[in-house]
Amino acid sequence: MFITFEGIEGCGKTTQVKRLVNRLAQHGIRFISTFEPGGTEIGLAIRKVLLDSRNMGMTPLAELALYEADRAQHVEEVIRPALDQGKWVICDRFFDATVIYQGVARRQDMELIRLLNDRVTGGIRPDITFLLDCRAEIGLARAVQRNKELSADDQGRFENEEADFHRIVRRGYLELADNDKKRFIVIDAALPEDEVERHIYEVLEPFLQ
Repeated sequence: MFITFEGIEGCGKTTQVKRLVNRLAQHGIRFISTFEPGGTEIGLAIRKVLLDSRNMGMTPLAELALYEADRAQHVEEVIRPALDQGKWVICDRFFDATVIYQGVARRQDMELIRLLNDRVTGGIRPDITFLLDCRAEIGLARAVQRNKELSADDQGRFENEEADFHRIVRRGYLELADNDKKRFIVIDAALPEDEVERHIYEVLEPFLQ
């Protein structure tokens, strides 16, 4: 089972990934929890470049190339081996993020993105994708507060984008989910964390029996 979490900055993905893996551990499920960008040693170096607020001058094409490089390493080193071993893979962002952030929001060529995603994933696709949806204002406020608490001065590049950028990202995600209802589960991320967790668990409970 390959499960991904998507959404705008500050939507609560990381929190819900942690809660889900605790549930899986209680059920004795063999799993790995990972994330993009940065799910490998090489990926962590790429992540530093991508999220550093000092790199606001990065071109959209360079950004796209770095994300795809991170994903290529991630799939071959982490995701594919885990799936081959029969483990569940829980991933905070995957190729949908590139479609939305670099394609919809940055206006990079969608056909190029499709070709790159197909090449680096080798056909691996999530079985279920949870889209945690909330208004851009809510997500940004959470993300800024999170970075302050973590003193994450080098991880604010996307939070520093204009609010309209994040609104475009949100609309893009909702449209993507609407076009792939079989895979996407949209959850109101403005709800309390316990309620969001309950909705996620209700979807996955049949697979845990």
